[in-house]
Amino acid sequence: MLPDSRGDTILFGPDRLSHLDCQQPRILSAEERLLLFTYCRDHLMGKCIACAADFNLSDLALDVLGFLRYRCPRCRRDLTDSVRTHLYACAMLPSEVRRRAQAAREAARSLVKQSYQLAGAADVLTQEAEAALAALREAMRQSLHHDDQ
Repeated sequence: MLPDSRGDTILFGPDRLSHLDCQQPRILSAEERLLLFTYCRDHLMGKCIACAADFNLSDLALDVLGFLRYRCPRCRRDLTDSVRTHLYACAMLPSEVRRRAQAAREAARSLVKQSYQLAGAADVLTQEAEAALAALREAMRQSLHHDDQ
């Protein structure tokens, strides 16, 4: 999984942002679900390519045990990406709400990407520090061994 994947779910907590779950990154956030319920519940908003059908929010099967994925009621395919695509393009959302939701999503995605990069850099620095410490210990061991002779 790419850390900056377009479908990652970012949680907007009271004090900070967080990446929901690296194993289940595509579910809709609470804010996205609220926007869907508020602005999209009365019109078609989920498209299943396999069934060639469009669905209302009430038609979609919500897989609660499978991490709140929106599924096609006919074939059970995951339609979460289709639902999210609709949400960010829906003309029923006030333009300011849509703009701010997209800006928050982009900022959160950037934050997740940067945190992965920083974690990678920290791993490299940790490995370098561990290698330097191992070299120091080896030099100390050899020095003590030479002093004994």
